[in-house]
Amino acid sequence: MRIMIALPLLLLAACNVTKDGNNDTVSVTVNEDLAANTAANVSNDVQNIAADVGNEATKLGDKIEKTDVNLTVNTDVKIENKAK
Repeated sequence: MRIMIALPLLLLAACNVTKDGNNDTVSVTVNEDLAANTAANVSNDVQNIAADVGNEATKLGDKIEKTDVNLTVNTDVKIENKAK
């Protein structure tokens, strides 16, 4: 999930900012190929992370199914009425 937070910063790397001091203008250009590649890489990373989470959940489910619980109940319980 932290990758999604970093996505705008990664896409910002695809921008080029130039300042023209002669006429006080600033121009911003975007390298679309770099932006598309960055977005695709982030998408692939998110898919891989989601697959890893799914695999771990499956492993955990298998461990839970194979868990054997022994339960002993003590039926020799004495009750006292302490309200008197």
